[in-house]
Amino acid sequence: MNKHHLTIISMLAIASLASCNSEKKEKEEAARSGPDSVATASDSLVLPAPFATESVENRPEEAGWPGGKTPVAPEGFVVTKFADKFESPRWTYIAPNGDIFVAESGTKKSADRITLLRDVNKDGTPEMREIFLEKLNRPLGMLVLKGYFYVANTDGLYRYPYKDGETKITSRGEKIVELPAGGYNNHWTRNILANADGSKIYISVGSASNVADHGMDEEKRRANILEINPDGSGERVYAAGLRNPVGMDWAPGTNKLWTAVNERDKLGDDLVPDYITSVQEGGFYGWPYAYFGKNEDPRRKGERPDLVAKTIVPDVPVGSHTASLGLAFYDKDKFPAKYRNGAFIGQHGSWNRSALSGYKVVFVPFKNGMPAGKPEDFLTGFVESEKKVYGRPVGVTVMNDGSLLVNDDSGNVIWRVTAKQ
Repeated sequence: MNKHHLTIISMLAIASLASCNSEKKEKEEAARSGPDSVATASDSLVLPAPFATESVENRPEEAGWPGGKTPVAPEGFVVTKFADKFESPRWTYIAPNGDIFVAESGTKKSADRITLLRDVNKDGTPEMREIFLEKLNRPLGMLVLKGYFYVANTDGLYRYPYKDGETKITSRGEKIVELPAGGYNNHWTRNILANADGSKIYISVGSASNVADHGMDEEKRRANILEINPDGSGERVYAAGLRNPVGMDWAPGTNKLWTAVNERDKLGDDLVPDYITSVQEGGFYGWPYAYFGKNEDPRRKGERPDLVAKTIVPDVPVGSHTASLGLAFYDKDKFPAKYRNGAFIGQHGSWNRSALSGYKVVFVPFKNGMPAGKPEDFLTGFVESEKKVYGRPVGVTVMNDGSLLVNDDSGNVIWRVTAKQ
């Protein structure tokens, strides 16, 4: 555990059993190991025992938005409908020239296309809307890099020759990386991100099951963040044991990769916390053998004590069963100072919890490239009742003009959040 991590006060108030004395002692010793050492998220996070509550299935009706109703942001912000009438607009990517690309893809039914939006007069409403690329296979991550448009389909990474400003691609493209397809629930999503100089691309690949339910042979190259060269060569596992890492971004002012991880199910209402974390090169984050540090999963008990022992404690817990998928750092200056360089997290919402959790966008403040406070609600109002929700936020994207776009794949809307001037 990095001794320079800043103190994070956990948002989870969970009445539970304490962590074992040996791990507590280990953490206390680590906290005293140097003059700059501080406590970490795990020191204030007390987890319940596995199966302390019954595992339940609780899926609210996804009702859509009544006319005129929008999500709710804090005082000083305005929420408007940026664009609608999509088919599951799960992810958004802003190209270097400001063009907005929306991946329309879903779990059961998928449009399998990318739509281009262009706000020509910069008034906050796109005047141009074109189908940019279609006949894909559950696309999610997108990237413009060195004359190519990259698309992360569920079964592989493709690239297409691309010229700045193009409104449609009709070529077949080139599959440069084969990826393991299929998977549990929404783990078909593949995100991509380049490093600062464009020399490497990172691919997030979620697990094929909840907790290696069918053995680890099914999980080859999964529950990982992969690193490749832009031509698809040189693949290696950058970090492992990440059950479903989807959102990825670079902390402003650093070269540190961060990811949002959707953790495992069926251990009870308050296990296991989803989290955002800095990603250590070569690091192992526990899945499927351990969770949130060296807490062994009873369903994989005794299988890999070596990996349990090396499990890294993630940085910031953001609630159990929240389906935290989206992640974007706010690197602009239009929002109030407290938001600058902090992280927005899109929480798609629970299905394995007796009381709904997630269904909102939360914010974690950062300072000097590290978390500097507990998660707080930013965009709410998606839940009507315990039985009904209006929509489900997923991707979060910072626009060049300093506004925040929020993909609502259930409501088929992209919301825009701006600060009042």
